[in-house]
Amino acid sequence: MKRILMALLGGLLIGAFAAQAKLPAPPAKSEAEKKADADKAAAAKAKDGELLDKARDKAVANYKKNKGVSMSPTKPAKK
Repeated sequence: MKRILMALLGGLLIGAFAAQAKLPAPPAKSEAEKKADADKAAAAKAKDGELLDKARDKAVANYKKNKGVSMSPTKPAKK
């Protein structure tokens, strides 16, 4: 029982000290790196916009193609 308590206490102490540790701040980015990141983000946004437009066009074409089709269930046969 004492071993378990000592192990738990040791783990808590290690956790308390580890929580106090901080990572160093990342180095500041240069203007060229900032511009490269901004260009990459703009390219990704443009590509996402194109994919969204394609998906919208496909949905509209599907709607127009199936516009005359009724989605309601068929009427039961008369007896």
